[in-house]
Amino acid sequence: MKHVVAPKDPVTLKANVAEKAADVHVDTIVTTSAEHGTITDASLKSADGKATINGRVAGNQWIASQRLEPATNYLLKVTGHGEDGKNATIARTFSTQKLTLKQQTYPSVAPLKGETVGVGMPVIVTFDVPVKNRALFERNMSVQTTPAVEGSWDWFSDREVHFRPEHFWKAGSKVKVVLRLNGLPAGGGVYGQQDQVINFTIGREAISTVDVASHKLTYTVDGKTIRTIPVTTGDAQHRSREGTKIIMEKFSSVDMDAATTGVDSEDPGYYNIKGVRWAMRVTNSGEFLHAAPWSVASQGNANVSHGCTGMSTANADWLYHQSRRGDVVKFVNSPRPLEDRNGWTDWNVNWNTWTKGSALSGLT
Repeated sequence: MKHVVAPKDPVTLKANVAEKAADVHVDTIVTTSAEHGTITDASLKSADGKATINGRVAGNQWIASQRLEPATNYLLKVTGHGEDGKNATIARTFSTQKLTLKQQTYPSVAPLKGETVGVGMPVIVTFDVPVKNRALFERNMSVQTTPAVEGSWDWFSDREVHFRPEHFWKAGSKVKVVLRLNGLPAGGGVYGQQDQVINFTIGREAISTVDVASHKLTYTVDGKTIRTIPVTTGDAQHRSREGTKIIMEKFSSVDMDAATTGVDSEDPGYYNIKGVRWAMRVTNSGEFLHAAPWSVASQGNANVSHGCTGMSTANADWLYHQSRRGDVVKFVNSPRPLEDRNGWTDWNVNWNTWTKGSALSGLT
């Protein structure tokens, strides 16, 4: 009896987007699949050819590596090889939903790409449109370090989230922040606007300790005292705040107007000083480390400022050029505590409390 060989099936290709589909959601991950065969080639490009979305083959599927852009026409092409030994191809053209800027949230990141920062620098992500789906966003935000370190995100609000390790970063660490947020639903009809990959470096461990009671600043690098500087801090009516502060901004010259700290121009304590040299901000409320040539006689023996840490022009010049954004400045022996989030106050929060600020805290 003659043996009959059953015919082999041709490949059948499918995609999760239909031909000429309109208003496809930007959070769609395009996938294709093959039955009775394998996928040998797939491409997903914008119709104008300016953008390409790569993908990977997993079993009998091809899966796009990222989500889609709004108001974009796309062309999907897939080729498969069937059990019958023949190839087949499908093509899909489709367009994505239009989004206004109010329907997209852009993540701004500090530090900047390639920046070298101090050991106290938190990773700060700010969004221009609120994020309601915090847990979903956090699952798509990672911080990778060399050497490896445990850390956690803490949401300050629906527009701002910080990341830090339990202890200060290790000097010389390499840090990579990866945000896969483009097209990710933020809630309320809002979507992530862009992915971000930020690489930065942690510099040496530079820590300044300002002793308010003894009117001195001790500057250390990697635990070694480099210089002790006589200073003056806030007077009895304007105490400098105690706590761990971080250098947020640096200005070789800046105008200091007391009105920016809430002091009325008619107040006896009002001041407006032009061109203050070598100034470094450590609080939102207006505390700086800076040159104060007008108070040299008091530096080292009395506190006469409105809350800033003043020193001679030569010492301020030296400290300014030693310091980086993210360097730590600890204020001790002051009766006035530092308010939460008056600056980058992350390190004043104990670790257990900090981790509870994660949107994933308590979730499995």
